[in-house]
Amino acid sequence: MENKRINIVVLAKQVPDTKNVGKDAMKEDGTINRAALPAIFNPDDMKALEMALSCKDVAKKNSMDATVTVITMGPPRASEIIRESLYRGADSGLVISDKRFAASDTLATSYALSMAIRKLGKVDLIFSGRQAIDGDTAQVGPQTAEKLEVPQITNAVKLESFNGDEIVVSRSITNGVEVVKSPLPALITVHGDAKQSRSRHANLVIKNKKTVIPEWTADDIEPDFSRLGAKGSPTKVKNIENVVLTKKESRVIGNSEDDINGLMTELISSHIL
Repeated sequence: MENKRINIVVLAKQVPDTKNVGKDAMKEDGTINRAALPAIFNPDDMKALEMALSCKDVAKKNSMDATVTVITMGPPRASEIIRESLYRGADSGLVISDKRFAASDTLATSYALSMAIRKLGKVDLIFSGRQAIDGDTAQVGPQTAEKLEVPQITNAVKLESFNGDEIVVSRSITNGVEVVKSPLPALITVHGDAKQSRSRHANLVIKNKKTVIPEWTADDIEPDFSRLGAKGSPTKVKNIENVVLTKKESRVIGNSEDDINGLMTELISSHIL
C-alpha cells in the first residue's frame, strides 16, 4: 500500500532589518528602499518553517511521506532565505521574482502567492508567519487563504497534533490560548511566541550550499496582470517617520477608573496610542 503523501508549503519573506532604519529607508514614491537596508529572514516566518518541519516529522513517524516547499516573493537575493530553509530541513523552495511585482501591497502579494501555490498542484497545508516586521499588517496569510478558499487558523503558537487529515494547534488569543482543529487543506499563520526554529544541520548545509534555487517570473504563475504590483495595490504609503519618545515630564495618576480613562483618552488624542 502506497504511503499517504502530504505536501506542505511555507510562505516566507526576506525583510529589511527594521532595527537599522536610516534616512534612506524610504523612496520618494513611499515604498521601502530595500537596497539600502540589510535583509533578514522574517522572524515569524522562521517560526512558521519550524511548525511545518514539525508536521513533516510527525508524518514521517506515522509512515507518511511529507515534503516542505518554501515560497518567497521578492528580488533574486531573496533566494538566501530559501537556502536557509533547506539547511534546516525543507525539501525545496522557489523565488517568484519579477519587476511586475514591484510596489505590491498585501492584496497584490497574496494574489501572486496564491497563484504560485495553485501552480504547484495539490497542496495540503500552508504555513506563514503571522506578520512581517516591515509592515506588521498580518494580512497576507489570511488573504491568501481566502483566495485559495481554504480554512485558516491564525496566531498558532503550538502544534498539538497532526494526522494527515486534520491539524490541531493552540492559538494565541487576548486572554490566553485556545485549541483549534481544522481539516486539510488549511492555512496556518504562526505567532511570534511559537517554538524557535531548529538550527542548521551540517549535512544539509553541505548538501544544499550550491543548490540552484528555482526562480519563477510573473508569466510562470499565469496571473491576471492587472492584479499585480502597483496596478493591483490599492494601498498607498504616504510617509514614514522615525519617532523617538523622550521623557519631558512625569505625573502620578491614581488607580481609579476615571483617572485611567482620562490618561487613555489623552494618549489616544495625542496619537501616542
